[in-house]
Amino acid sequence: MTTINLRDYYPFYTSDYFIDVPDEVAELFKEFDRKEAAYHLRTYRHKAYYSLDRNDGIEHEALFVSLSPYELYERKISMQELYAAISSLPDKQAKRIYAHFILGISKVDIARAEGVNEKVVRIAIERGLRNMEKYLKNFM
Repeated sequence: MTTINLRDYYPFYTSDYFIDVPDEVAELFKEFDRKEAAYHLRTYRHKAYYSLDRNDGIEHEALFVSLSPYELYERKISMQELYAAISSLPDKQAKRIYAHFILGISKVDIARAEGVNEKVVRIAIERGLRNMEKYLKNFM
């Protein structure tokens, strides 16, 4: 167990607040501090305060900040809710919405693959989105 001061990590603590945490958690905090310092150093060295637009990866490396564990968890929960909403739809609507929005297949290509008119696919997707909206409103 390692003792850390929460005031060092959370700005809303106005006084010292010491807490014992497992060594793995303390190491994660140290790793985050090192990555944050490396990010600031990269932006300073490469003067990456503006777009470089060279597509050689410098801009991405200098400007990309990794997501926090909370943001990753929130994204995971959102995706689970989304997939639950899709699975609550009728089979054809679910397949068409998944193909169009997740796989990126155009409505025309979906219609051609299924041997139906494009309007049928478009209407099914619109109805499916409305049903998903109702499901998510009730879910939340």
